[in-house]
This record gives sequence, structure tokens and C-alpha cells, in this order.
Amino acid sequence: MLKRTPSLTEQAKSHIKQMILDDVFADGRIPSETELAADLGVSRTTIRDALSRLEIEGVVYRKQGAGTFVNEAGLQIKSRLDEIWSYEAMLAAHGYTPSTRILDITTQAADDAIAAELNLAEGEDLLVVRKLFLADNQPVILAYNYIPARYVEGANTTDDFLMPVYTFMWENGRQHFSYYLSEIVPIVADAALATILHVQPHTPLISLHEIGYNDDNNPILKSTSCFRDDLLRFRLIRRPTV
Repeated sequence: MLKRTPSLTEQAKSHIKQMILDDVFADGRIPSETELAADLGVSRTTIRDALSRLEIEGVVYRKQGAGTFVNEAGLQIKSRLDEIWSYEAMLAAHGYTPSTRILDITTQAADDAIAAELNLAEGEDLLVVRKLFLADNQPVILAYNYIPARYVEGANTTDDFLMPVYTFMWENGRQHFSYYLSEIVPIVADAALATILHVQPHTPLISLHEIGYNDDNNPILKSTSCFRDDLLRFRLIRRPTV
């Protein structure tokens, strides 16, 4: 029997998706809404909503009059670009054993560009955290998090910064993430970045430049992450608008 927090729909969706990943359903055919509702102890409406979300994600597809089926192509999407996820979870979803290192934590004054992006006074203190994420002990993501010091309560140890930044912001400043505004930017590794990520200088990389917003729609974090695309690929399903 499923509990009521988080939402029943999200729990049902996660449960069905895990069964799909575990290859539970013979011939890729999803049982009826009635069967799933009985198995999970929820309503058919909850199951219908969960399947609709899985369809939007590309995990399942529906055939009129035939039923709902596993979408093998959609299962190649390990991380959705429109969701907030930890890099550790993303690497695990790609089949790697993840680990994280804090390279350094410094305090710097916000320049005019970052101050404008985060609605800060120029010169206001920022914590700058550099984190390296590894896949099977190979460096694959270098992340810079710029956190306004006003949102960090009390003293923190290096280990505190190992948690996902959105978890850190909640536990240490009661700032809840609502969404990121993200920009995908192609870059070329300079000598320093190449050394950290174990690639050749001038290797093309993908980076995410992001501003995180809280529930009041205020910017509370700037983040820049650089990815080795030989170890990590992003995929998405594109559909016609009509």
C-alpha cells in the first residue's frame, strides 16, 4: 500500500517506472488501469495520471484500442532536462558508480554581473563552491555554485556541501528551489579545465549556465556545470506541436 506523501500520483509513477526498468511486464505491455490500481491500492484516476506523466516523459506510449506499452526508445533517456536532479542520481541512472569531491570553498565579492543576476548589492559576499563529480572514479562534471552568503545560516563543514545544492540551500537557509532557468552553452576546455576533467586542451564540452529561483520567484543561486560528453550524453524526445 502506498503512503500519501509525496503525492500518490508521483509514487505510482515512480513505482510503475521501476517495474518497467525491472522488465516486469511481459512483452512490454502495461496492465490495465484497474489492475494497477488494485495492485498499488490507489484509484484508477491516480493510475491514469501516473501513466499520462510517463507518456509525457516518453517512457510509455498508448495505442488506441490496444492498451499502453513500454517505449524502449524512451528508456534511453536517463535524465530529463526539464527536471531538477542531483548529478549523483543522474550518473547512477547512466549505470555509473558516482562519487563527489569538494575541490574548494571560497568567499568572493559579487561582481556587477552576478549581482545583477541574483538581485544582490555589488560587492555582497558569495560562497563559491567547486565540486567535481566522478563516474566510476573518472571525472565527468565540474560544477561551480555561487551562493549568496545571506542565505547560509551558521557554520558549515566541507561535508555539508557534498549534498545537492538545492538540499543544502533548504537545510541551511530555508530556501526552497522552485525552478532553474538554464542555458546550454558549448565551450572548449582550457588548460586548467582539461587537467581537472582529464581531457585534452581544446576538447569541446557542454556546459549548463543556470540561475535557481525560490518559491517567491527570486533568484537565489548561480550555477555553472561543465560535462564530458564522451561519458555522459543528454537525450530528449521531440514531438510535433500539432
